[in-house]
Amino acid sequence: MDLRAILIGTVFAAMWSSAFATARVIVAHAPPLGALSVRFLISGLLAVLVARALGQTWRLAPQQARAVILFGICQNALYLGLNFVALQWVEASLAVIIAASMPLMVAGLGRVVRGERIAPMGIAGLVAGLVGVGLIMGTRLSGGADPTGILLCLVGALALAVATLTVRGASSGGNLLMVVGLQMLVGSLALGIVSAMTETISVRWTPSFLAAFAYQIFVPGLAATLLWFALVGRIGATRAATFHFLNPFFGVALAAVLLGEAVGVLDAVGVAITMGGILAVQLSRRPG
Repeated sequence: MDLRAILIGTVFAAMWSSAFATARVIVAHAPPLGALSVRFLISGLLAVLVARALGQTWRLAPQQARAVILFGICQNALYLGLNFVALQWVEASLAVIIAASMPLMVAGLGRVVRGERIAPMGIAGLVAGLVGVGLIMGTRLSGGADPTGILLCLVGALALAVATLTVRGASSGGNLLMVVGLQMLVGSLALGIVSAMTETISVRWTPSFLAAFAYQIFVPGLAATLLWFALVGRIGATRAATFHFLNPFFGVALAAVLLGEAVGVLDAVGVAITMGGILAVQLSRRPG
């Protein structure tokens, strides 16, 4: 892992984590599912157009077609949809920490469902990560955090973990940017249908809302995705996934700076424990 890979991975983690703070601004101005559906529609169309300009086709291999549907529903509609709804009631820093626990869920589900072996360092990391997340959630619950919002964040992270375990090799066969764009369009359609059935469209058009919405489209939506693929192409998916351990730190720091969310001593301790646990789990799965 060279210096360029470390720089790409760190910038990717910061971009990914920033999505939660800006999402909290969006849901304060617009219906969460409707706003997310429009965001995915714009991002997806941009990705498809660029992919076509690069010569990529939307005639996908069967494995990629299944990945488009599964990830479009699990990652974009369920994972991000539930998080956007939850951000109406929970702080961005708590949501990003729960979301960052997804690698821990993947490791735990792989062991329970598939019988996959976990190295001793991975087991220690899994326990530490769960303790760290539990410490933060306990602190926030005692401070008045909404239990329903926390539950929605947990279900969303679990949905993404299930999708990650179910689809293997979805990036094989080329057309990566096209796959990403079509996934976003699937998510946009699913969220749009639910939004039309459950939400009243009412938007407060303020400069902060427009800035947050544009930022979501181009930075965590498109730029972070392209950086992720560049990182995976440079060092491989397993090694690239180690950078997820930075998400709790960036998520809490950005929420504190951008939204003024308070960070207590127990929060800081929980973040450090969670980061260490995620890193240990990912390193234990890395090929030698």
